[in-house]
Amino acid sequence: MAAEDAFYLKVGDHVRFSKTVAESDVYLFAGITGDLAPVHTNQQYMSQSFYGQRIVHGVLVMGFMSTTSSMMVARISGEEDGEVPVSLGYDRVRFVKAALMGDTVTVDYEITEVDRERRRTMAAVVARNQHGETLAVAQHILKWVRRG
Repeated sequence: MAAEDAFYLKVGDHVRFSKTVAESDVYLFAGITGDLAPVHTNQQYMSQSFYGQRIVHGVLVMGFMSTTSSMMVARISGEEDGEVPVSLGYDRVRFVKAALMGDTVTVDYEITEVDRERRRTMAAVVARNQHGETLAVAQHILKWVRRG
C-alpha cells in the first residue's frame, strides 16, 4: 500500500448489483438447498395468502448480498499486501419485506467503517425491489488474514 494510513477499502466505497428474480432462480435455489417449502414452491398454497403468490427465499436475497461483497473484493484484487479478504459474516440481518418472483432486486453495499488494527471493514448492505422498497438489510464484515 502506498500511504502509511491507507487500507484496501475506505469509508464510502460502494458497489451495486441488480437482478430480476425468475421462477427458475427460485427452483434452482430450492433444489440446491433442499428448501422446498410451499411458500416458495406452491402457487396454490400461497394464492390465498397475504402475498397472493410464492415468495423468494430470504437466503437467496442474502446470496445477492454476498455477490456485492465479492464485487467489492474484486475491486481491490491484486492489491492485497500479503493478505486475503474473507467474510466474517453478516450481523443484524433483517428481512423487511418479501421479494416476489419477477421482482428486480438491487443490492447496495457500502463500506461504513475501517478498523485497521483488527484488519476489518464493515459495510451496510441493503436490498431493495424495483419500487425502492427495502427487502432486507444487514451489516457485513470483511477480515484481512495473512497469506500462507
